[in-house]
Amino acid sequence: MKLSGTELAELANLAIDAATAAGEMIARSRPKLIEHKSSGGSLASQVVTEVDRRSEAIILQTLNPTLRRFELGLLTEEQPDDGGRFRTNYFWCIDPIDGTLPFIEGTPGYAVAIALVRGDGAPTIGVVYDPVGETVVHAIAGAGVFRNGRPWDLQSSSGAALSLFTDKSFLSSEGRDQITTALEEVARDMGLTGLHVDASAGAVMNACKVLANPRACYVKLPKQNGGGSLWDYAATACIFSEAGAVATDIYGQCFDLNRADSTFMCHRGILFATDETLAQRIRTLFRSNQ
Repeated sequence: MKLSGTELAELANLAIDAATAAGEMIARSRPKLIEHKSSGGSLASQVVTEVDRRSEAIILQTLNPTLRRFELGLLTEEQPDDGGRFRTNYFWCIDPIDGTLPFIEGTPGYAVAIALVRGDGAPTIGVVYDPVGETVVHAIAGAGVFRNGRPWDLQSSSGAALSLFTDKSFLSSEGRDQITTALEEVARDMGLTGLHVDASAGAVMNACKVLANPRACYVKLPKQNGGGSLWDYAATACIFSEAGAVATDIYGQCFDLNRADSTFMCHRGILFATDETLAQRIRTLFRSNQ
């Protein structure tokens, strides 16, 4: 069943309501119990709090009724992948708190992310709620991107520096020097004054920060296991598409947001960029350095 524009708008409004309710709860909360999952990957992917689970419960209270009504699948970070996403034309992809480490530390950089993904992996709805800024950004495929319900006018002027937004694990990663050296070269070639690195947020807020800056990117090198999952990128992939910005793998291919063999997304790298010109320069440089 292909969803109509009216149905997508209804589902987007429900996702906004769910993300906002969860985000408002998160803003009032501090984690009392921190658990460690058995899965591998970075520390950020291994920690979970009781607030993550409460956020998920709030979201599902709103979205669960849509599963039967619209014949939707469900993939959410804090529950096992039951494969239902392969048996439906669309599925919800939910991250109850992206950026759990900033949340635990009490610093900005965390968000609620909800996406509706088509069976072929195309992002169809993207909703992000920032509990710190009390801001909701959403997009519907073909209908544009909105910030607090109004069309979002993105930055277009030239910036003094190229900004790299990335997570804290980047600072100790094996690829840090390769990425920073490459991006410093990109900045020089584009006539910018240098490279500014911000490693304070999770994947979702990193992507939102890219959109809020005139020359910016978020880059991850290919990694076979770990490095971010479907729920980390699905919502912002839709938002970037509607904003006319770039969200692809490091080779320029669209994200496979319904990957069959894993929920991990960094097997072909991650690239969010403000525009295609910047993205092409980054891709070319990384390909030449491989």
